[in-house]
Amino acid sequence: MTHRRGTKTTFLALLLAAAGRIADASTASADPAAVATSPAAASDAASDDAPVSPAFLPKGRKRLTEDTMASTLKGMEYAVRGRVVIAADKISNELASSSSADGDKQTRDFDKIIYTNIGNPHSVGQKSLTWPRQVMALCDLPDECGVDHPRASKFFPKDAIDRAREIKAALGGMGTGAYTHSQGPAAFRSDIAAFVTERDGGVPCDPDCLFMTNGASSAINMILQALVANENCGVMIPIPQYPIYSATIDLLGGKKVGYNLDEEKLWDMNLEELERSLAEAREAGINVNSFVLINPGNPTGQVLSKKTVQEIVKFCAKHKLVLLADEVYQENVYDDGAEFYSCKKAAAETGVLDSDDIELVSFHSTSKGLFGECGRRGGYMELVGFDDKVKGHIYKLASSGLCSGVPGQIMTSLMVRGPKPGDVSYKSHEAEKSAIYDSLRKRAKIVSEGLDSIPGFSCQPAQGAMYCFPKVTLPEGAVKAAEEQGMPADTLYALSLLERTGICVVPASGFGQEEGRFGFRTTFLPPEEEMEKAVGLFRTHHEEFCAKYQ
Repeated sequence: MTHRRGTKTTFLALLLAAAGRIADASTASADPAAVATSPAAASDAASDDAPVSPAFLPKGRKRLTEDTMASTLKGMEYAVRGRVVIAADKISNELASSSSADGDKQTRDFDKIIYTNIGNPHSVGQKSLTWPRQVMALCDLPDECGVDHPRASKFFPKDAIDRAREIKAALGGMGTGAYTHSQGPAAFRSDIAAFVTERDGGVPCDPDCLFMTNGASSAINMILQALVANENCGVMIPIPQYPIYSATIDLLGGKKVGYNLDEEKLWDMNLEELERSLAEAREAGINVNSFVLINPGNPTGQVLSKKTVQEIVKFCAKHKLVLLADEVYQENVYDDGAEFYSCKKAAAETGVLDSDDIELVSFHSTSKGLFGECGRRGGYMELVGFDDKVKGHIYKLASSGLCSGVPGQIMTSLMVRGPKPGDVSYKSHEAEKSAIYDSLRKRAKIVSEGLDSIPGFSCQPAQGAMYCFPKVTLPEGAVKAAEEQGMPADTLYALSLLERTGICVVPASGFGQEEGRFGFRTTFLPPEEEMEKAVGLFRTHHEEFCAKYQ
């Protein structure tokens, strides 16, 4: 029995060592001699009442410390909810405390934080769409209180009641509180497949290749887990990029391989830059196996042309790169000359889909578009051209989480299949969506043109998505002050903006940018009047900041 326990202890130690989570012996123990614990001693130490070998004890009282935790997690950064946002939350709490303690007394020049750091529409005033929420309410209610209640039709439209009955049937009559299939209910995946097929002009979508996920973020995480097999695996990401990619690659221990977008050409990309980036990475010995495309762009707001998307698809096919197509903003296109064109349609129209020369995974979400249902955590990914055994392992990974959240699954089904023409809710649903779209389009222009008009700012038009990403010229004094404080210059700028105006943005350094560039990302999601006011505050703050550090 003692020998069996010793073997188990030794195996656990080896497992922990392989995971890289055992601190160096000099850190783990104050006694260097304790490192040389013999197998026999380890066996004896494994008895129920024997102490653990001192080689595995950290200094101090805590088992898990910054010294013993996973170094990849410690080094991971996610700027969207980073240093500036933490400071904003602290000020918000101060304002709330001051208001409750002193009535209307204010300690600052503003009475609230304007959070423009993250694409979270409902948090800054966007109203939820009525029909999807009616259906969701009926799905959550027990039948006798909802769809079967004798007065249900007095409170809910017929098409909401009918759709809720259909969804309840798709859930097997078990309601929204039970686990579903790990890829999502078959009926919901059929809804998504029909949506994708129609969007792409008839290019078929197989429901068995769809995985419903907790927003696009969990899908991205799953695919990167499959791709980053070791520390030498590289993923090509745009510069600038949405930090979930850099953060997850760092967490998994992979290599980031950046390719630069062309700011002066509306953040477009070109093949010469892609070839340069890939060649340099491979010359450095990095096994580049995948390519991330964000279209429409985050944080840059560009909408890529049909020609550019086709070039990217062919580039990935040529170099055998798995293409990760982040297409969560496909409904958020505002420029008259722009149109969303999916990577899957590009793959079909360039022939690489039929020739089986492309491995493509595309992502979509209920968090963006016109629904803005971030808290529901609804989304999906479609796998195209993947090896069947790899799909099996991805299914295994999905199964380890049992299933994505059922409310998110329902909301995704409602997003891709709303009321149809002739239904009682069709006109009101489309009118609500149009109102949100029109306002977003107006705000995109207000903010991008307003920022671009500020001396020292340069801001490309927001053709799509929910963001502007201006370049800001900073005085040398500010750059020097930031260096002395151990932070990027645009972090110093963003913190100053927050303290002076209450506007919370994300420093551009958190997304990656060319050397010597400074700036920030801001959403244009708060109400129109707030964004008009914000543009004036951006201008005033910049003038004051430059005067201070000139």
